[in-house]
Amino acid sequence: MRRARALATGIGAVLVAVLLWEAYKAVGGDDGTSLFGVRLLPRADDAAMPHVYDVLRRFGEPELPGGDPIGLVVLKACLFTLRGVAVGFGVGALVGLLLAVLMQRFRVVERGLLPYVILSQTVPLIALAPAIAGWGGRLSLGSYPWQPWMSVATIAAYLAFFPVAVGMLRGLQSPPRVAEELMRTYAAGWWHTLVKLRLPASTPYLFPALRLAGAAAVVGAVVGEISTGTRGGIGRLVIEYSREATADPAKVYTAMVGAALLGLAVAAVVGIAEFALNRRRAA
Repeated sequence: MRRARALATGIGAVLVAVLLWEAYKAVGGDDGTSLFGVRLLPRADDAAMPHVYDVLRRFGEPELPGGDPIGLVVLKACLFTLRGVAVGFGVGALVGLLLAVLMQRFRVVERGLLPYVILSQTVPLIALAPAIAGWGGRLSLGSYPWQPWMSVATIAAYLAFFPVAVGMLRGLQSPPRVAEELMRTYAAGWWHTLVKLRLPASTPYLFPALRLAGAAAVVGAVVGEISTGTRGGIGRLVIEYSREATADPAKVYTAMVGAALLGLAVAAVVGIAEFALNRRRAA
C-alpha cells in the first residue's frame, strides 16, 4: 500500500509539472515575465519552451536523416553514463561508509575530519573535473590504461560519498545510550556492537542517504562528461543537442529528460534494495 501510494504520488507530481509547463506556456509572454525590469520567469515561446507533446514526439523521430530514433540514441547514451554512475556510486558509498564508521569509532577523527568532509563539497565541480581528468591521464591500473569514463566515475564518487558519510554517521550514533549499556553488560566489544546494534539502527538513515548519493552520482557523471569532453554519454549528448537549440528546441529536452530518467532509475534501484531488505528482516 505504501509503495502504491508513493508511485501514485510520483506520477501525480509529473502530471502537475506537465500541467504547469503547458499552463505557463499558454499565458506566458514570448519575452518572459519581468518585474521592474528583472526577468522572473523564462520566455514561453516555442524556441525556449516547446510543448511537452513535441518533446515526446521527438523521441520517436530520427536523430539525423536516416539514422536511429532519438529515443534509442538517448537510451544508449544513458547506458554509457550508467557505467560511470554505478562505479562512482559504489566507490563513493563504500568510502562514505568507511569514513562514517571511522568517525563513529574515534571522536578525535570525527572532530578533525568532519569539517573537511563538509568543506569538500564547496569546491566547484566544474573546476575540479578537468583537474581529475588531467591526473587520470597520467595513471594506469597495472597494464590497463586510464579510461575517460574512469575520470567520470571518480567525479561521481566525489559527490556520492558525502551524503553516505554524513547520513551513516548520524545513523551509527542513533542508538540510545541504554541500548549501548545493555551491549556492554553482555561484554560485547566494539565490533559486535557495530554489527548487532549500530548497523541495524542506521538503516533508516542509510537508504535516504543512498538515494541522495545516487542522484549526486548522476549529477557528477553528467557534469564530468561535459567538463572532460567524454563522448558517448548523456552529458555529452546534452552539449551536442544544445547546439541545435534554435532550430530544434525539442531535441535539447530529449537529452535532459534522459538524464532525469537516469537519476530516477538509480533512485528506484536503491528503493528496491531497501524494500527487499525490509521484507527479509520482517520475514
